[in-house]
Amino acid sequence: MKEMYQAFRNFITYRFSLHGDSADENEIFESIRKNVEFKGANLWTLIFAIFIASIGLNVNSTAVIIGAMLVSPLMGPIMGLGLGIGINDFELVKKGARNLAIATVISIATSTLYFWITPLHDASSEILARTSPSIWDVFIAALGGLAGIIAITRKEKSNVIPGVAIATALMPPLCTAGFGIAIGNLYYFLGALYLYFINSVFICLGTYLIVRYMKFHKKHFEDKAYEKKVRRYILIITVITVAPSIYLAYRIVDRSIFENNAKAFIQNELTFTDTQVISKNFKYSRQGNEIDLLLLGRQLDNTKIDSIKAKLSAYNLDSTKLIIRQGLNAKNELDISQIKASILESVYQGDSVNVNTKKMENEIPDLRQELKTLYPQLVSYSIDNILVKRLDINKQDTITLAVANFKTNISKKEEERLRLWLKSRIKADSLRLMVEQ
Repeated sequence: MKEMYQAFRNFITYRFSLHGDSADENEIFESIRKNVEFKGANLWTLIFAIFIASIGLNVNSTAVIIGAMLVSPLMGPIMGLGLGIGINDFELVKKGARNLAIATVISIATSTLYFWITPLHDASSEILARTSPSIWDVFIAALGGLAGIIAITRKEKSNVIPGVAIATALMPPLCTAGFGIAIGNLYYFLGALYLYFINSVFICLGTYLIVRYMKFHKKHFEDKAYEKKVRRYILIITVITVAPSIYLAYRIVDRSIFENNAKAFIQNELTFTDTQVISKNFKYSRQGNEIDLLLLGRQLDNTKIDSIKAKLSAYNLDSTKLIIRQGLNAKNELDISQIKASILESVYQGDSVNVNTKKMENEIPDLRQELKTLYPQLVSYSIDNILVKRLDINKQDTITLAVANFKTNISKKEEERLRLWLKSRIKADSLRLMVEQ
């Protein structure tokens, strides 16, 4: 038994040890330190990379954005911070923090300048994707930081670092923050900065964990009082940096769980033959979560609604408020419901033309998150391909119809801008937009 345990231990050590092909500590430290400071070539490379990434975001080109991330030297000061914390090098911590702040400010200023002078000011899907961090961004940043520092500590350098630069995506959020400043949208700026902060902290944390796992020698001082002071400063910096990120990561996880549970609840508990959910909105808040539903068809009575609400606890939605809106006479919902009924009537017809229409309908992407970001005042929307039958001639066409319900009035210019964005986003040949207030 003892021999089996020893054999298993040897196998694990042989396969998973990070010490076998590790480079010399001094070589690793020097490799990280030289990439911490932003001046000269590093600074100009950063500026050019920011311009490239901004153009990629502006024209919605994933390939250009990836190219910019490969060029970007932003990971240097973040890994310097993680190394400094891991080996008690307060000077390296200060240098890393100072250069990260400088790089961040210059990056945002550069992207702001680009988006201020560019004639294209529409928020592309690549930009919108950087305004709302998800739990996956947290996982990617943490795992990317671990992979990155492991690659740096090897004797033989591999292609891991470029891959980490692409995966963790530090640069696009900074460019999106600049876009937010350029167009005066605080939501874009804060959302993108939030994503950048989460990525930076968890890359730094991954670096720290590997540094401690590999037991790199900590910096010692002749003056023990000064050494104690340095350790205290590093602890304070670590707590100030990591504590908010852990809380923010928890909020991201909690929100993702809430939305998944809410979707499962709707899918399983609100399936009726003569009543359909045509609009759903999830509100995640410290004051209490809400599920807001708009139903079309036969109205549910109070007894049925109460029985549905009683099932919330089965989906871990005990404290969630369920709002059900129904009835064609509801304020601001009459026309939308009537139009939706017409669309559904066309969709469920049994002719061959309708089969093609239904196929096209399934190709329309879910735009809720993007529209919520672009138009915070938007209450609900629907988009469908509908069949239009001409009465003067024996002809029928399929068109894309979009209906948007806003809390407040929007200008004709904004309405046309929304129509063009929707047409481009879903790649429709023609699109008609109806706006309700």
